[in-house]
Amino acid sequence: MDIAYLLTLQDFRNSTNDLLTPFLEGLSLFAVTYLILFPMLVYWMLDKRSGLYILTSLCSALTVNAAVKLTACVYRPWIRDARVLPAGDAITTATGYSFPSGHTMTAGPIYGGLALCAWKKWKWASILFLLLLALTAFSRNYLGVHTPQDVLVGLLLSALMLYLTRLVFRAVDADPSRERWFLLGGFLFGWAVIAYITFKSYPMDYVDGKLLVDPQKMMNDGYGDSAKLIAFCVARAVERRWIRFRPAGFTLRSTAVCAAGAVGLLAMIMYLGAPLDAALGSHWGHFASNFIMIFYGVALVPLFLKLTEGKREDPAPARS
Repeated sequence: MDIAYLLTLQDFRNSTNDLLTPFLEGLSLFAVTYLILFPMLVYWMLDKRSGLYILTSLCSALTVNAAVKLTACVYRPWIRDARVLPAGDAITTATGYSFPSGHTMTAGPIYGGLALCAWKKWKWASILFLLLLALTAFSRNYLGVHTPQDVLVGLLLSALMLYLTRLVFRAVDADPSRERWFLLGGFLFGWAVIAYITFKSYPMDYVDGKLLVDPQKMMNDGYGDSAKLIAFCVARAVERRWIRFRPAGFTLRSTAVCAAGAVGLLAMIMYLGAPLDAALGSHWGHFASNFIMIFYGVALVPLFLKLTEGKREDPAPARS
């Protein structure tokens, strides 16, 4: 049934001369490239708690995605059935294992978290974010790179991480000293996932002498995704203990700092990975680039904001 659904979408693509393909490709690419700017800007400028909530959910979800994907080791639809022909250049960008959808588990915590945070004041914005989430998830089926179950499980796991993160935040609200233990737990979980995906066994299936999926390449994404959670826990601990900035809103100075911060983050997304891969190897290069990006966004830009805005700061966290 899942392959039949993809073939139906493929027939629609062909009959419409790929009318929707460029839009859905762009939406899909945006989710895993630039969408992280949204929660970062919320965190820097508007609502620190909401930004942290979305970023916590995102980094946790991506680490869980790495663990599940490299456990299930499900092949892509076109490997399972040669009739499936992905749209555009999707077959070159959607490499490796299929289940669950990494694009969906990136868009889910961000669009879903934004929708939850905006619901009370801007319901129209929440509806827009949910629509973008639905379209992003659908794009993975439409492009022929994921089955419906890949996307559905990605959505369910994203919802689960949003819910669990909310429970964590409530526990920290009741006793702020608990946060350090949650951060330690997240830090250790990230490293546990890296150890697991490094030493576990993988299927080594060949067709015509060619390995269907190289697990070493798949581990690159696992190292990078786990690095996000590790970096988030370290950066949040640093910000919580020594920086304690408050978002300054839309003052001219803070807007300039945040714009510069966004440009810096975009530059890292586009240009940091390749030289670090060359210097450290692909596994640790992916780890380092993702660690630097998250630490930069969660701790360094807030430090610049605090230095430029004066001594506005959150109260010191409670100590046990």
